[in-house]
Amino acid sequence: MKLCVLCLTVMLAGSQLNAGESLWRVADRIDIDTVPSGFPVGFSLLTRGQRQYVAYYDATHQMTVGARTLGRRDWQLVKLDSKVGWDSHNGITMAFDAEGNLHLSGNMHCVPLIYFRTEKPGDITTFKRLAMTGKNERRCTYPHFVRDHAGRLIFHYRDGGSGNGRRLYNVYDVKSRSWSPLLDTPLFDGQGKRNAYPSGPTTGPDRLFHVFWVWRDTPDCATNNNLSYARSRDLIHWETAAGEAIELPMTLGAKGLIVDPAPSGGGMINGGARLVFDSRHRPMIAYHKSDADGNMQIYVARLGQGKWARRVITSWDKPVKFSGRGAMPFIGIRISTPKRIKDGVWAVGYRHRDYGSGMAAFSEATLEPIKVSYTPPEPELPAELRRPQIKFEGIGVRHAGDLGDSGDPNVRYILKWDVLGPNYDRKRTGPLPPAAALRVFKLVRSAK
Repeated sequence: MKLCVLCLTVMLAGSQLNAGESLWRVADRIDIDTVPSGFPVGFSLLTRGQRQYVAYYDATHQMTVGARTLGRRDWQLVKLDSKVGWDSHNGITMAFDAEGNLHLSGNMHCVPLIYFRTEKPGDITTFKRLAMTGKNERRCTYPHFVRDHAGRLIFHYRDGGSGNGRRLYNVYDVKSRSWSPLLDTPLFDGQGKRNAYPSGPTTGPDRLFHVFWVWRDTPDCATNNNLSYARSRDLIHWETAAGEAIELPMTLGAKGLIVDPAPSGGGMINGGARLVFDSRHRPMIAYHKSDADGNMQIYVARLGQGKWARRVITSWDKPVKFSGRGAMPFIGIRISTPKRIKDGVWAVGYRHRDYGSGMAAFSEATLEPIKVSYTPPEPELPAELRRPQIKFEGIGVRHAGDLGDSGDPNVRYILKWDVLGPNYDRKRTGPLPPAAALRVFKLVRSAK
């Protein structure tokens, strides 16, 4: 086995990442309900003032919303008119508008829009199922709420399917309590031949909204290609990395958008890239793809003076071939967001089916891989949140961070439940694990 020698010291140190005391400790744990553990699907937690809200699927797969007052252990639970099957795409997301009404969307994978809004601020018993604009809402997937710099509530989603999709943005008007298109065109358009899989928008230290994506030609995840990037000051006017205005919608042939022109079948996967900003606030994207010999590698691209510099930071000699439709199990490679581990040095965590888990280090100045001595940090989450309670082969842990704010920088809340990994959006054959306990944990920062 040929191992990336430059990454060896970091990899061995990285094997201790789960040792030691956590940066946070558990101050309380509050039971909510039981939930399916046979497939993963996204839940949501949202804290606002003294109230906390949770959205999930109960053990019977019914969409459920819960609310409680902080400091109390009892939850008010409301069942909504939507039931999930076994599709891991069908997560739930929530957001508040300026009047305090709660908006919720989820359980969608190429189906008509599923969207609810409360009629009375904060009152989950008043949820009502509604349309938004009433247009392009027949084949919806990937709902997301964001806010622009003016505080307006924005909703974006995919219209269409993998291999043939568009990304649409709507904006909410509090006075009229109605949605309208934010843009008079899709943000991304696959032109009937492909679909963009974007990550973001993410607000950078420059106060710009940054988005990056890959294109995908068919429902087969092997056909991801062409890592791309754009940015905006207001989610309406978009520009390239070089600062040139982009004519919307963004398409594969648009000039100035491509970070790495990896071909279809070239080892990229949607959701497999990570964005971070270096010490000079320059965007850096870590991702994986196959090299010229067909072996899987980790790359880092960094924006500087309107151009992307790219470097490979591993030297593996094993290919990782993958393909398939639906929510994929572990494909053989996974990376994490780059972290600054010391002055001038960053590292990308990875899991590789042949080389195990480790960290690949690189220089911030040159992006070249380097060998460093590295003491792993304390794990972020306490051990209780990192281990499953259910004893069942293959079971793991799923978390959902708080979409809101506890109001105290030393307090945070997080959801936890046990679950098996993805199974191509299909029900497993054979025995399933029992329903899992869904709990919200109150964490406080550990004293140093």
